[in-house]
This record gives sequence, C-alpha cells and structure tokens, in this order.
Amino acid sequence: MVSPPVLSAIILGVTLLLFVSEKVRHDLVALLALLAAVLTGLVKPGEAFSGFADPAVVSVAAILVIGRAIELSGVAGAIARVAVPQHMGFTVRMSGLLIVAAILSAFMNNIAALVITMPIATEIARDAKKPPAATLMPLAFATILGGMTTLIGTPANLILSSVREQALGKPFGFFTMAPVGAAVCVLGLGYLATIGWRFLPIRRSSVRDARPPWRVYELVAAGHFATAQVALLRGRLRAATARALGVFRGDEMRPMTEVSGLDADDRLLIVARQNQWVTAELTGLIATAERARSPHDVTARVVVAHGSFLIGLSHEAVRIRSDGAVTVVAAGAAAARRRVRLNSLRIAVGDQLFLRGSPDALAQLLSRARLLEIDRIDPAPVAAKRAMTTVAVFALAIGAIVVAGVSPSLAFLSAAVFIAAARLIPPDEIYRSIDWSIVVLLAAMIPVGQAFQSSGAAAIAAQGLSDALTGMPLIVVLAALCSLTLLLSIFLNNVATAVIMGPLAIDAARLLGVSPDAALLAVLIGASSDFLTPIGHQNNLLVMGPGGYRFSDYARMGAPLVVIAVATTAIVLALGYGTAPTG
Repeated sequence: MVSPPVLSAIILGVTLLLFVSEKVRHDLVALLALLAAVLTGLVKPGEAFSGFADPAVVSVAAILVIGRAIELSGVAGAIARVAVPQHMGFTVRMSGLLIVAAILSAFMNNIAALVITMPIATEIARDAKKPPAATLMPLAFATILGGMTTLIGTPANLILSSVREQALGKPFGFFTMAPVGAAVCVLGLGYLATIGWRFLPIRRSSVRDARPPWRVYELVAAGHFATAQVALLRGRLRAATARALGVFRGDEMRPMTEVSGLDADDRLLIVARQNQWVTAELTGLIATAERARSPHDVTARVVVAHGSFLIGLSHEAVRIRSDGAVTVVAAGAAAARRRVRLNSLRIAVGDQLFLRGSPDALAQLLSRARLLEIDRIDPAPVAAKRAMTTVAVFALAIGAIVVAGVSPSLAFLSAAVFIAAARLIPPDEIYRSIDWSIVVLLAAMIPVGQAFQSSGAAAIAAQGLSDALTGMPLIVVLAALCSLTLLLSIFLNNVATAVIMGPLAIDAARLLGVSPDAALLAVLIGASSDFLTPIGHQNNLLVMGPGGYRFSDYARMGAPLVVIAVATTAIVLALGYGTAPTG
C-alpha cells in the first residue's frame, strides 16, 4: 500500500507537470488535484470545499471588487497623470511612473495598475523618441514589485498569511511584509529607472514600433475593375505603403496575385500603417468604416487584457456593448496571419484593436472592458464624489485591519458590500470584476496544500532541505529559500507556488532553528519575483506584444533584478530576524 506522503508527493508532482505544460487551464488542474486528493483519502469529502470558505479566498474576491471600483472611478489614473509631469526628462518621468505603478499595485490588482499606467508609459517613450520597449517591461516589473509590500498586494501574500495562521495561530499583519518588500521595491525601481531599461535591445523592429503601427482592415471595390485596372490598383497600393493580403468574394478568399478582375462589393483585406480612409483616397477604393460621426471622434489602439468581457466575441460586440458609441475600425497586425473576414474574427487575450469614438465613450469602454490603451492618452474622467467615497471606504477597511485588528476578510468583504450597495460600482461589474479562475485555483489548492502538510510529505521535503542547509549562515538559508521559491514560480502560478512552499518553509525553519516568519517572508518575495520569463506573471505577458519583446529579453533585464531581490531579501530578513525563532 502506498503511504500518504508518497501519494501526496505523486499528486503534487503530476499537478506541477500539468501546470508547467500549459496544456490544461490552471484552475482545472487545481480541481483535478483536489479530486485526486479526495479519492485517495488525503482530503476528507467533507473538507473538499473548505477552501472556498477560506478567509484568503474571501479577501481576494472582495479586494478585486474594491479595486475595480477604484479603477472605474478614474481617481487612480488622475493621480498617475499628476505625478508624472510632462516637462521633465525621460528618466525623471519614468521614475515617477514606476513609483506610482508600484504604489497602485500595493493596494489593487496588478493588472488594473498596469491598465491605468500603460498609456502614460507609451507617451513617455514617444516623447523621448524611444520605442515603447524602453518603458513597458519596466512598468510591468514595477507593478509586480509593488505587490510585495502589503498583505493584499497579491493573492499569494494572502495564502502565505493563511498558512501562518494555521501553523502559528495568527495571520500576517497588513504591513508585516512592508520592511523587506519596500526595500526590494525601492532598490528594484531604482535599477529599472536608471540601468535596467538600458539592457533592453533596441532592434529595428522596436524602432519601427515607435512609428505608426501596422493595422488590418477591409476596403471595398467601388465598381468593376478589369485586369489592367487591377494591375494599376496594385501599383497604387504599393505607393500608399499598403498591401492587399487577399480578396474576399463572399466568404471565399483568393490571393491578390491570382485575381484578374474585381467585382463591385469585393472586399480587399489590407495591411498598412496609415488608416483606411487615407488608403481609400489614394487607391480609389471605399472604406467600410465610418470616419467620424463627430468632429471630436478619435482612434485608440488597445490591447485586450485578461478578464475582458469581449474575449470570445466578434468585433461587432464592441459596437453593441458601447450602444453604438465605439466601433472597431481595424485589427492589429496579428489578424494578417489569419486571413479571414474581420467580422468572423473572435477577440482573444492579447489582441490589438483600433477603436473609433468620442474620447468620453472610449474612456468608458476601456475601463469597463479591460482594454489597455497603447497609443492615445485619454484617461477616464474622474467622478469626484464617487471616487472620494470609494477611496474613503477602502481606507477605512485598511484602518480597521491595521488599528483595530479586524480580520482582513471581514473588513474587505464589508467594504465590497458597501461599495455595491451604494452603487459605487455598476451592478454588472461586481461579479465581472472577480477573476473566478484565480478564486477556483485558490480554493482548490488550499486543501491540496494542507494534505501535503498533514500527510507528512512536507516534513520529509523540509528534512531534505534542512539537511542541505544545516550549518549555513542565516543569510544563506534565507537566500536559498527565496531562490528555490523563485525558480518554482517561473513555471507555476505564484498562488500554487505559495501553497507548496509555505508549509515547506515553516517545517524547514523549525528544523533549522530559524524564525518561521523570516522563512515565510523569503518565500513571499520569491513567489512574486517573476522577472525571468513572459509567462511568470500576466503583466509580463500583456506587454510582450506591444513592447515587441522576445522571450530572452525578460531574462536580460530581469536577471539583475532577481539578484537584487534575493540579496536584499536575505540581508533585510537576516538583520530583522537574526535571533531565536518566534511563534
């Protein structure tokens, strides 16, 4: 018969392989792991769904609602713009932006912090005549650094707090991680603003990204084109620096080189740097999109972020969901590879869209639909009364935790309920603001992590780790724990990393005679130090396309930041916890 520690290790090992493979959704992997733990007797059936009632899960859901309300109020974007004055130089402006992004991410969802500050980062690069690559990766890293500084900075922090409560009887305080997290954050931001961005290669493709981006749209033949006229049209397209990818007659597409003539209403799929109205004027074709219903209409290039309600829908959904105020006038360059009618494309995470509408209509849609604006600066208008009330409610919740010792789950749930009841967030945004895949991942992995602990598997792994580290100075032990967690987080969601490494760190700390808090905080920083790959954190992946980055670019700039994070963590925690273990 297989012993419980071995069963737990097998289940966890298979789970890690599935996480790394990226073949199955992370939330589904977690549910499969939970089911396996129940079937093997590691988790009792009555405790299988205990994770959904865990305070960490409740806190994460409530914080996402509160953060979305703050995002929609426009106050965070207004603060970011005020804090980054236009008359300053590139280094000063980028430093200011990175600081604001880090502060925002300490108190709200990291993706929301990126959504709010990304347009400003593009503007800073453009004003300095640099490609967006110079600012977007540093910005993504800054939002990750900010999440290290508070209890609610990332869901992983809340998970580790829950692990501490189970093992030591009390969770982390709201700012327990602030000394080490702030030290890593400050040094990391200094590196990013002064040295780090210089490690990013300036390729020809990156320089081209500073010019008008490629866009894909359709133009219609105004009438019949004979063979000679088609040849003339090809010349006009070349002169307009545009290319016809193919011709649609109905839903059938033919390459332009195989077309001998055009019929009225044939649609040409065009890729060009300029908009369709300019191309239409230069070629004699007809643009399918309306140029302007108002003299104030503008175009914004956006990226579809994770959690957008537009994912899986057609371009027409943008017009419907905005009540006709905003339309998709072109798709990003990636649509050129699909070579299908644009009205048949389904919107996916990371897609670029060119939206046309009034500044107010665009601002409202971008906030609601989780679209990251790249090229045009048009922050959402601040609803002063709503913004002040929302921020005040959030501040009261934090104050109740820090001063009165109220449970974070109770404080944030109360704040979220008040915000919903007072209609400080649109009703249809309440549930949409919650990333349910993260909630399910958290709730399913918590019992799996507890089984890893109760089965004795964590103790065995901790014994092996302690054997390797016995006799080492405290600073080396902490650096090793942080590094091991960091390496695991390269392949795993940081929530899963925290679930695995939290109990392991506490057991190892007890065997080594060091403070469990120091070990847990080393794990906390390691779980958030996702700087080596684009897959380590959603924000890294979101800037990959707009920044024109390659996979290796992340390690190029991120490796020194990883060294800074591990070294700073080990030094600060060794100085702060270099006494007998606590708890």
